[in-house]
Order: sequence, then C-alpha cells, then structure tokens
Amino acid sequence: MIKSLDSFQEIWLADYEFQALLGGKPLPICMVAHELKKGHRIKVWQDRLLSLCTPPYSIGPNSLFIAYYSSAEFSCHFALDWELPQNVLDLYVEFRNLTNGCPIPSGSGLLGALIKYGIRKFDAIEKDEMRNLAIRGGPFTSDEQKSLLDYCESDVEALSLLFEKMEPELDLERALLRGESMKAVAAMEHTGVPIDMELFPRLKNNWASIKQKTVDQIDSQYGIYEGTSFKTKRFENYLQAENIPWPRLESGALELKESTFKHMSQTYPQLTALKDLRWTLSQMKLSELAVGPDGRNRCLLSPFRAKTGRNQPSTSKFIYGTAAWLRGLIKPEAGYGLAYIDFEQQEFGVAAALSKDNAMMAAYNSGDPYLAFAKQANAVPPEATKKTHGLIRDQYKACVLAVQYGMGEHSMALRINQPIAKARELLNVHHETYRSFWKWSDSVVNCALLKGEIWTVFGWYLYMSHAVNPRSVRNFPMQANGAEILRLACCMLVEAGVQICAPIHDALLIEAPIDQLEEKVQLSQKLMEDASEVILNGFRLRTDVESIKYPDRYQDKRGIKMWNTVMDILDAS
Repeated sequence: MIKSLDSFQEIWLADYEFQALLGGKPLPICMVAHELKKGHRIKVWQDRLLSLCTPPYSIGPNSLFIAYYSSAEFSCHFALDWELPQNVLDLYVEFRNLTNGCPIPSGSGLLGALIKYGIRKFDAIEKDEMRNLAIRGGPFTSDEQKSLLDYCESDVEALSLLFEKMEPELDLERALLRGESMKAVAAMEHTGVPIDMELFPRLKNNWASIKQKTVDQIDSQYGIYEGTSFKTKRFENYLQAENIPWPRLESGALELKESTFKHMSQTYPQLTALKDLRWTLSQMKLSELAVGPDGRNRCLLSPFRAKTGRNQPSTSKFIYGTAAWLRGLIKPEAGYGLAYIDFEQQEFGVAAALSKDNAMMAAYNSGDPYLAFAKQANAVPPEATKKTHGLIRDQYKACVLAVQYGMGEHSMALRINQPIAKARELLNVHHETYRSFWKWSDSVVNCALLKGEIWTVFGWYLYMSHAVNPRSVRNFPMQANGAEILRLACCMLVEAGVQICAPIHDALLIEAPIDQLEEKVQLSQKLMEDASEVILNGFRLRTDVESIKYPDRYQDKRGIKMWNTVMDILDAS
C-alpha cells in the first residue's frame, strides 16, 4: 500500500489546453508536463501531440500523476486514445476536501486555490484570455502558439507551488482513491448519453412555437398562466378553490421552489402536470442541452462539487438535470441497449448500516422498508401487503422520507395531507421504532458541532461554518456515504469494462450491445452491491434495473404525460 510520496520513482504534474465544443469530445491543442524529482519538463504542441501513441510521461505503477481537475486532462487522454495513469492525485478534489463548508471568496478553481494559499503571481485576466483562445480553436499564429504553451506552462508551475503548500495536509491513500474516481468521471464524460438525433433537432427548432401550445393545453385545467408567465395570484386562487394547503415563507408568500412543487405533487397528483410545465418553462433552454455532433449528451459532471461530494452537473446542459419528460430523448443506438440501475432506498439502507440499528436493518432487508416500518410500529398486521394497506404504507413512507429530507412536522403534515398532530405522531413513532438510529444521529450532530467537522468512511470532510444547518449535518452521513458508494461503484464498473453513460444521484446508466446487455447488467449490479458492502462494513444494498433496447426509448414515468402532450403538439405542427 502506498503511504508516502517516496513510494514513487517519478512525480509528474501536467496541464493540457484543448478545444471542446458543446457536447463534443475535446481536441487537444498543447500539453506541458513537469517531473518533480529530476526536473524534467516536456512541452508539446498539437501536431506532435496528435501523432503520439502513448503519453510522453510515465503512467505506470511507480509514477504519480498530479493535475488540477484531472478529468479534463484525461478527456485528452481518451481523445488521443492513450491509457490513463495508474496513480492520480487531483489537487482540485483535495482542495475541495480541505475547504468543504468553508468560505472560499475566490472559488475552488486553480486561481482560487492559489489565492487561498497565498500564491498571487498569476493573472486572472490572462487566464480568461487564454481560455477563450483555446475555445476559439485553430489555426493559431506562431505568437498564439507561444502564448498558449507559455500559459499551459504557467499552470504547471502554479500546480507545483500549490502542491508544495498542500502536500503536508494530504491523506495520500484516500486522495489516490479519489483520484481513481476522477478517471471514472472522465470515462463517463467521454461516453456520454445517446440522444435521439432524429427527434432532438425537430424539438429544438420548433420549441418556441411548441412552448405556447403546451402551456395552452396543460394550463387549461389550471388557469394560472398568462402567455408563458406563471401568475402567483392565480395559483393562490387555484389552491384555495381546490382546498390545497401550501407551504409559505415567513413573509406569508407562497413557497414556490421546485422542490416544494415536487413534494406537493406527490401528495396532490393533480399538480404533476403543472409542476412539469413550470419546471420546463423556467429552467429548460433546449439550445443549452449539450449534445455533440455524434449525438451524445456530454457535459462536465462536476464531481465533488456538492458539499456531500456528489456530482453537480449543469441543470441545463445535462439531460438528467432537465425536466423528467425530456429524458424521452434518450435512445440507444441501433444494436445497443441501455440499463438504468439504481440502489433501492439507498439512504434508508445507509442510515441503517451506519447506525447499526437492528430494526432498521431488518426493515431494509425485508425488501419494503416502508411497509416493514408500519409493521414494526404495529400500525398494520404482520400479514399486511402494499395492496391491502397501501394508504398506511404511504404515510409511513412519507415519514421515512421526511426524516431523510430533514422535514419538520409542519412540512410533513402538508406532504401527507394530514393534521400536524398526525405528522408529529408518525415522527414520534419513528423515534421509538428506531431508537439506535436516533441515538447515533444525535451523536453525529453533537460530535460534528463539537469538533467542527464531520467525515465519511473514506474521509470526505465537511467543516462547520458559522452558518451551519444542523439538519444538513444530520443528513450528511447518508448523503455523503451514499456518494462514496456510487463513486466506488463507478471505479469498479469502469475497471471491469462496463460502459457507463452517466451517474444519476444514486443510479448509473450503462450501455452495451443488446446481446451483451443482460450480462453487463448482472455484472454491474454485483459490483454496485459489492461497493455498498465495502463502504457499509458488510451491509449490502440492493439494486433495481430498468432495461431499454433499441428501437425503444428511455422514459421517466414521472414525465410520460408531459412527453405525450409535447409529442402530439410537435406532430401536429
């Protein structure tokens, strides 16, 4: 096991400049690499770079590769058909880990990290100019070539200074594991999500006219929109007429966040179409969806961007960040199939395992933790099923989710459409049924606030700032260790040769030739469950799978009604 930098014969720091069009694969322009121990430096321009069959630096087991946001460098490796380094240290990831939860006035980019460590010899304006030059692409004049190589070299020099400052603070073994995950990120970004390129241009080109017709058709049952504008007063009148209690801000105004619409539409299904419409109009710009010339949706997955360490890709560029109905554009290529594999009730299982609550673990292992919870609370008979006691199961499910979301009794009462007393009763039952969990959860919060930090099994840290939210701290172990599980699973699947199109919160979208799809699904499920066992000290999470084979398309059941509405309007245009 590697425990120190002395274990490596060579330590390479590298930086690439490349051109990347929206949704496309990168075109490398130049590269500079510097070896720390012997001082070797390599500067390579595009013509030679594109002719090389292997990297001009060592990537073997005795070498360490250091970069800032290394998935960008690895995207160039993929574009050049090179293998990836075996050992990776990503200073972006480690900077995020060392400052997660702390104010970072200049951001988490390389310049922000340099400023944080008092290294101020690099020019932000020049950085923007060179980035824009690379984005513009060639041909380049001799002066532009020199400027880009010099800029690339300055980033490597900056990386060397930053590494010197950060090195004493690094947990190298865990940092290398996080570096491994950046290789998996690059592999997923390289693969991308297949998009229906017969339908997407039609939808994109006609979206302006379709939008108003969609509003007219869906809003006919609500009467809330004026043109394509959501009118809050009309919505308030609708809620009063339908006798729907709605969360409000302290000011008394309606709470109109997307998450509120999502939760309320689960309680009041008649609001689902309105929720989808509002989200679509307010967030979706089809021109921003990042689809490359080869029909693949690619964007930065932004790993480790969230405080929990989860990915945080752009909601407008990433197909899974858009409205649920738009995911109908996902379609496997001819001869291929896709599989959406997700962890079943991941957060509940993680909470059960980490807290070692026997009742909670038994509920998870029953296959239906919500019904099991109701049985454990003696709210339903032992022989109860989802079919015979569905309403009670739904209430207990809402209670479990409320705990996971950090909801209080008022929010939960709205969600289950019951008096506050009933919500309070259910939350009390959760406390009584899962006492070990609550004892552990309380100790987690107290310890985090006392120590000023909290961390995952693999050492992803969150530091307590003055504006710390105790509910977020309480939920951190489930969310952040869930992220650890998915990261480890991605590493294992990529290593095993599984083609991952995208990670989606607690799920993965994979693809394979149709005749290999079942085999790849079984392998993926095993490896995902193996990853959970590693993080959860022997406790194993289950996975579920939905397969889609060409010529069928992916459909999110939450968006089917909206999809059908839009497609009918498009076909009639």
